[in-house]
Amino acid sequence: MSSTESTSEETAAPKPMERQPLDRRNLLRFLIPSLIGVSLFLIPFQVGDTINIGMGLMADGLKALLDGALPAIAVAVLTVSVLATLYVKLGKPAWAEKGVLRDMFHVGPVWFGMRILGAAFALMTFFQFGPEFVTAPFTGGVMLNDLAPVLLTFFFFAALLLPFLVEFGFMEFIGSLVRKPFRVIFNLPGRSAIDATASWMGSGTVGVLITTQQYEKGFYNRREASVIATNFSVVSIAFALLITSFVDLNHMFVQFYFTVVVSGLIAAVIVPRLPPLSRKPDTYYEPVGCQLAEKRTENVGLWRYSLDQAMRRAEHAPGPRELARNALFNVADIFLGLLPLVFAIGTVALILAEFTPLFTWLSYPMVPVLELLRIPEAEAAAPATLVGFADMFLPAVLATNIESELTRFVIACLSLTQLIYMSEIGALLLKSKIPLKLWELLAIFLLRTAVTLPIIAFMAHTFFF
Repeated sequence: MSSTESTSEETAAPKPMERQPLDRRNLLRFLIPSLIGVSLFLIPFQVGDTINIGMGLMADGLKALLDGALPAIAVAVLTVSVLATLYVKLGKPAWAEKGVLRDMFHVGPVWFGMRILGAAFALMTFFQFGPEFVTAPFTGGVMLNDLAPVLLTFFFFAALLLPFLVEFGFMEFIGSLVRKPFRVIFNLPGRSAIDATASWMGSGTVGVLITTQQYEKGFYNRREASVIATNFSVVSIAFALLITSFVDLNHMFVQFYFTVVVSGLIAAVIVPRLPPLSRKPDTYYEPVGCQLAEKRTENVGLWRYSLDQAMRRAEHAPGPRELARNALFNVADIFLGLLPLVFAIGTVALILAEFTPLFTWLSYPMVPVLELLRIPEAEAAAPATLVGFADMFLPAVLATNIESELTRFVIACLSLTQLIYMSEIGALLLKSKIPLKLWELLAIFLLRTAVTLPIIAFMAHTFFF
């Protein structure tokens, strides 16, 4: 079937959907877990002088409980990642030949090398041996003693509690409600709202994985998949809270996240209309070759349709045992797969930032831009505007040395709107079947920086400082 023969959302012949009474059992299966998830992830509340969410409070409690043991735990996790991967590659055990475990441990030489590098950096820093540029307090020390403990505790609870939001229909409910605006505003299929919702409630990686699956099944063409993956794989509220904690801006979390959302939405309207995304063809993944139609919702009200979608998902939600199993696999995947990558790339980037003039040279053009936007400490802030291409945490790490609260606010907001982080989103996109090259990811990163930085600076000066 060719794309010209495909049935689009607007032209699909609707199948009548009879209005059935609500199934009380499925309604409760949707409402109870979803309300628990909303209360843990989406409702901010004040604790002393700071703003927090339920999941963040749990993470802070675990961090306080384990205290000084977390760096040692991080070293152990990174070492286990290398040893387990090596054992799977050499021993080829049957338990690692399929499913999630295969994806976790059967990695290519580049990704295995990154795991080795991350573990080596952690061991050198923890035991204080090797080159000083690795073990220094402001390179490996920052990653091991400041960042790794936060990542371990936040990601532990995020992975365990995320199913309350994504497995029982709340994502489908919200995604269906905002389906039409996504078509009108962003010229994208309505179901792309699901991707954005998944990212917002879970993580950018979840959104990229959903986008990849939808592209391979024929729901998105090349342009749509590229746009969605690079503009709607937003970071979650949980991660935004992590960043505000790291740069000491907890007391401004609401203003911070509001700024991120506004600037991110404006960038999502502008950037896809510019090259390289605007030049992506409206053709489909070859094995599919055509677009699969979305259901129309005219036969029932939008609210009822969204509720039906949510209850249908809740009806087929996994049971407690499978949920626990999936949650533990998610924790293991993040700890053994993502953490080594972040540690390796983050340490290298900090070494380059602290011991070489590379980022200073690259950021020279940003100094007059920041001065024009009336950002204090422009020279100190300039490298943080570009280092995020390597890893999402690095701008916040560099911003911790900046005294101006306004500057830290701008850098932290910018780091969440740039979206293309090679240690996570970028690596996933390059490994996926979505047609995006490294230079295109860099171009999109720079475009998003150019669009969102003035908006963030304007909102900071006008409304918050």
